[in-house]
Amino acid sequence: MKTNTRFIKSICETAAKEDVAMPLARGARRAAFIAKRKDNEIPVQKAA
Repeated sequence: MKTNTRFIKSICETAAKEDVAMPLARGARRAAFIAKRKDNEIPVQKAA
């Protein structure tokens, strides 16, 4: 087996095993992330 083929095969196997938790995943964790982001927003003042 060529080195490149073996390298790509190992990358694909590792990617299939990993389960990365993203902050925008659905559920309670996502809701908490959005709430925290909304709390940090700076209110925009409109010109009169």
